Amino acid sequence: MSSNYNRRRPTAPPANKSAGRPKKRLKSGPLLFMILVLFIANLLWFIAWLIPNAPENTEEVASVSGEAITQGEWMAAMEEQYGRDVLLEMVNQKVMETAAKEYDIKVSEKEIELELAMLRSGQDRTESTLAGEDPELLKDKVKARLILEKVLTKDIVIKEDKIEKFYKENQSLYDVEDAYRTRMIVVDSEKDAEEALSELENGSSFEALARERSLDTATGSLGGDIGYISADQNSVDPAIAETVTSVKVDGYSDPLKLKDGRTAIISVTEKAKGQTFSFKEVKDHISRELALEQLPQSVTPEAFWKEFDAEWFYGE
Repeated sequence: MSSNYNRRRPTAPPANKSAGRPKKRLKSGPLLFMILVLFIANLLWFIAWLIPNAPENTEEVASVSGEAITQGEWMAAMEEQYGRDVLLEMVNQKVMETAAKEYDIKVSEKEIELELAMLRSGQDRTESTLAGEDPELLKDKVKARLILEKVLTKDIVIKEDKIEKFYKENQSLYDVEDAYRTRMIVVDSEKDAEEALSELENGSSFEALARERSLDTATGSLGGDIGYISADQNSVDPAIAETVTSVKVDGYSDPLKLKDGRTAIISVTEKAKGQTFSFKEVKDHISRELALEQLPQSVTPEAFWKEFDAEWFYGE
């Protein structure tokens, strides 16, 4: 089903027929000509900017043994490695926005905050799934997922007693602890950590220093971001879990001795205050989760592409 709509143009209001001397009008010819020239000039500039082989894309961004890596090569590599995934996410979010309008589905800020709290507390503790996630982009992803879930479950009815039973049996899930968005720099020795601290005290960026110095390459590439952790989290080093609560937001710790013999410095960029959600607050969330379990298979936003005439660069 296509999502195209025929909209009536609003009828123009009747002309003002009040009596009086006619107003003088500016000559529009020269002004329109200037606007047209400026528009064409801007259009040509934009087209030139889009062309991959434009001169500005030959700018050198790096070199190895005197051999240049150009901006065009860099951008092409980024598009090849990440372009498909980024565009897929953008298309899916737009498809879900269209589905929300089509099926009159609303997603409130409270619902998004609940899902974010559940993610921070319930993510796989062996891998920080929120590490490297931009907060605003994450909210957009959560909203798109909620729309998808609501579309899929809109005709499934879950009885009240089943929802209440699930809540009573799993109430601890909705008692969310304080969570700390944490970065770390891991080095070989306390001496290296002191050098890193000195750089931080002299104004160096924690994120940049993590990329440059951290021996933990997985988090180092993310500016040291290890996602949200809590004080009793057993998937992170005990020294980090014990220290995180005492680090001020945008501050950093003293060197911490890790159990593998290395040394770390941690920084907290955000504190998400814990809270306990009542049955009323999570009722719809639980109902939706139970309804999703009744579906024969998982469904992705791509299932709605045809319905909403979605097309993309990769043409699949």
